[in-house]
Amino acid sequence: MRAGHKGTMVNTLLCGLLVVYPTAAVAAGQQPPRREPMAAHSQSASPHQDPPRSPSVAAAQAVVSKTCSTCHNDRTRSGGLSLESFDLANAGRSIEITEKMIRKLRAGLMPPPGSRRPDEAALSGLADLLEAQADAAQTQPAPGRRTFQRLNRAEYARSIHDLLALDVSAGDYLPLDPKSANFDNIADAQLLSPTLMQGYLTAAAEISRLAVGDPAAAAREATYPVSRWTSQREHVEGAPYGTRGGVSVVRTFPADGHYLFRVSFYHETTGALYGNGRAALHTAEAPEQIEISIDGARAALLDIDRWMTTSDPDGVNLRTEPIAVTAGPHRVSAAFIRRFEGPVQDLISPLEWSLASTSIADAYGFTTLPHLRDLAVTGPFTTTGVSQTPSRQKIFSCRPVTAPQQMVCAREIVSRLASQAFRHTATERDVSALMALYTRGASDGFEAGIRMALEGILASPRFVFRFEEPPATGAAPIYALSDVELASRLSFFLWATGPDEELVQVAEAGRLSTPAVLEQQVRRMLGDRRSDVLASRFAAQWLRLQDLDKINPDVRFYPDFDEQLKSSMLRETDLFFRHIVREDRSVRDLFAADYTFVDERLARHYGIPGVIGNEFRKVPYPDGRRQGLLGHGSILTLTSHAERTSPVLRGKWVLEVLLGTPPPPPPPNVPDLEATAEAEDGRLRTVRERMEQHRANPACASCHRMIDPIGLALENFDVTGAWRLKDNGMPVDAASTLYDGTPLAGPADLREALLKRSTVLVQTFAENLMTFALGRRLGDADMPALRGIVRQADAADQRLSAFVLGIVRSPAFRMKAADVSTSVANGGR
Repeated sequence: MRAGHKGTMVNTLLCGLLVVYPTAAVAAGQQPPRREPMAAHSQSASPHQDPPRSPSVAAAQAVVSKTCSTCHNDRTRSGGLSLESFDLANAGRSIEITEKMIRKLRAGLMPPPGSRRPDEAALSGLADLLEAQADAAQTQPAPGRRTFQRLNRAEYARSIHDLLALDVSAGDYLPLDPKSANFDNIADAQLLSPTLMQGYLTAAAEISRLAVGDPAAAAREATYPVSRWTSQREHVEGAPYGTRGGVSVVRTFPADGHYLFRVSFYHETTGALYGNGRAALHTAEAPEQIEISIDGARAALLDIDRWMTTSDPDGVNLRTEPIAVTAGPHRVSAAFIRRFEGPVQDLISPLEWSLASTSIADAYGFTTLPHLRDLAVTGPFTTTGVSQTPSRQKIFSCRPVTAPQQMVCAREIVSRLASQAFRHTATERDVSALMALYTRGASDGFEAGIRMALEGILASPRFVFRFEEPPATGAAPIYALSDVELASRLSFFLWATGPDEELVQVAEAGRLSTPAVLEQQVRRMLGDRRSDVLASRFAAQWLRLQDLDKINPDVRFYPDFDEQLKSSMLRETDLFFRHIVREDRSVRDLFAADYTFVDERLARHYGIPGVIGNEFRKVPYPDGRRQGLLGHGSILTLTSHAERTSPVLRGKWVLEVLLGTPPPPPPPNVPDLEATAEAEDGRLRTVRERMEQHRANPACASCHRMIDPIGLALENFDVTGAWRLKDNGMPVDAASTLYDGTPLAGPADLREALLKRSTVLVQTFAENLMTFALGRRLGDADMPALRGIVRQADAADQRLSAFVLGIVRSPAFRMKAADVSTSVANGGR
C-alpha cells in the first residue's frame, strides 16, 4: 500500500476523534476512571491557617479615608478607582478592589511618590487586614477551569524523546506557541487551527519514519546556519580538537546511504571571501582547510580557495563527494583546521567578536579568518538499508521469526508504545484500533506495519491532547482529578513530558492522591535530572530570557560581545536556577545569592579572577556589586538597547517580573528618549541626563517616578552587563530615591530595598510558578490559596520544594471546576 493512502487513514482517525471533542476519549473507547465528586473542602492544608495579625478596622479605615481616598474618590477616580465608599469591614465582598489594593500596598507603590505617606506599620497593617478579609471570604475551594490542553513545542519534543529515544526539533513541524501570562502552556491561549493540526499530522508521519528508519527515503536537504554574531577563533564544543570555529550538530539520518555535505562562507560586501586580506593566515602554499567529520572521524578535508567570490559559479561554497553514513543519530562537524595558538596581536586590541565587521576584512592590522556561514546535508542517495539505531532498539522489543508470531509481537510493541504515549495503560479498544493500522501497513512488511501503527499513535488526540474527563456520574460543580490525570499534571509540571513507569503504576493503583505518596513522588521527581526543565522552561519564560535573542549590542560600542558570551550568560542563569532546584535552596537566593556559575569567558567579563577553561563552575562573587538575578548579564543585557542602557526597561522589568506590578502603558503621542538631544555644548550627555529631560514632560513624570529610580540604581552596569565607571566620558551617577522614599546609591542598595519587601518577591515567584503548574492564569479567587502556599513555605525556610509541594497539594492543582456545558448536561438528566 502506498504511504499516501496510509497517511490518509491516520488523518481520518485523528479528524474523526476531534469532531466529537470534548467527548473524544469516550469515542475512542477509553472509559474515564470512576471517581466520586470531591467534597467542598480539600484534604490539603487550608490556605487560611495562621493568618497574620491585623490592626483594628477603625485604624485601617482611617488610612483609607485620609490617604487613599484623596486620589481615589468619586470625583477624580484616579486609576479608574474610587475608594470613597469602600468599607473595610466588608472588603471580602469587593474582592477585585481588595486584591488590587493588597498588591499595590505590598509592593509599596501606594501612596505614590509626592503624596503624604503614612508610616510603614500603618500601611502594612492595612494590607494585613485586607488579606485577612479576602481570605476569610474564600470559604470554598476555587480550583478554576481550563479548556483542553495540548502539547506545546517543548512538551512534544520531550515526549518524543522519552517515547522513541529520538531528538527532534518540534519547530520544524509546529507553529510558534502563543504565550499568555508569560508562559506557552496556558490552555485557553492554545487555539486550534488547520495549520496546527496539519503540523501534528506531518510530524507524526515524518517522526515515525525517522524512528523506524526508511530505506525508501527520498533525498532532502537540511541546513544548519552559523550566526553572524558567533566568533570562530576558538574550538566549538563537539568538534574534534585541533579545529576552530564552524558548527557541530547531532543529525538523525533516516537510512544507510550516501550523503552530500556543502559548506558556505561569509563574504565581504564586495563579494570576496571574508578573511582573505593581508592579515589573513592562509596562502596559496598553505591554504585554510575545513574538515567534515562524522562522530569525530574525518570524512572529508576541503581546501579553501582564498580568492573565491560570490560571482563564482558556485559562489563561496565548497562541496564534498558522496559520503557513506549509517542510519541514526550522528554528530556532524564542519570546522576549520586550527593554524595558530595564543593571543592575537592587532593594532589596537583583538576583538572577541571575530566577525565584528566585514568592512575590515582587508584592513591592515586586523587578524581576519574565514568564517563558516552554514552547513547543508543532503541525502540519502543510493540507500543500502537501515542500521540499528537507539530508536529502533526502543521500538522493536521483539522480533518475529515466523508469520504467526508477527501479530503477537506487533500487539506487544503497539500496546507498550500506546500506553506510554497515552500516559495510561492502553485499553483493548485503543490497541485494536491501532492494530488495524498495523494490518494495513504490514502488506509492505512487518516494520512498515509498526511504522503505520506508530504514526497512528503520534497522530492520536490521546497523545497530542491532555484530556481531563469529568466524573461519569453526578453533577458536582467541583470534582477531583483521577490519579492518572493527576500524574499527568505532575509530570508535565516538573518534567514537561509524560509520567514515567513508576508514576503511572502508582497512579493506576490509586495511591498517588494519598498525601504521603504524593509528597514522596514530588521529591523523587525534583531529584531527577528531568526537573532541569524548571530552569529551561519555567525560569527562562518567567525571567523573559527569550528576549535576549533579540538583543545584539552595537558592534561600534561593544565589539567584544558575541554569541558565545550571550550563550554563557544564558547558561549562567540556567545553572543558577537548576542549583536552587537540585539543592532545594531558599528562593531568596534568586534575589540575594552571593555566588553564581561562570566559565572563563563570562568570568573575564565580570572581572572574576582565577577561572580558566570552558567548564562552568560555582564561584563566589568577589564583592557586593553582583548578587542574585540583578547581577546576571542575561538580565542586564535583555533590558538594554543595542547602543545604550535603559533605566526604563530595567525598572519596568523589576516591577513586572519580580514585583508583579507592571506599570501602565505610556500615554499616546509621548516622544521616546531618542527624541532628546544626545549632546549638549559639544559634550555627549549621559543616559541619566537624557532621562531627566524626558521626565520633565508632565505626561511622563507620574510613571517614571516609579520606574526610573530602579533602573538608575543599575547604571553602573553597561549594555552588556559589564561594570563601568563612566557613561559617555562622565562619571556614572547611580543615586536615586525609590518610590517609597528609600535612598539608593547603587545596585547593592536596590537589592536591600527589594529584600525589605521579600514577601512580594516571594509571592510573585509563587504566583508565576503556580500559573506554570496549572496551565492557566490566576485570578482574584486564587489569591487566598496562593497566600496560604507562601505562608506554608515560610515555615519551611522558603525552600523551593515547599512551594512545589504547596502547589501540588492545593485544590487548584488536584481539582477542577466542571465546564458549564457539562454541568448543565449532567444536571438536566
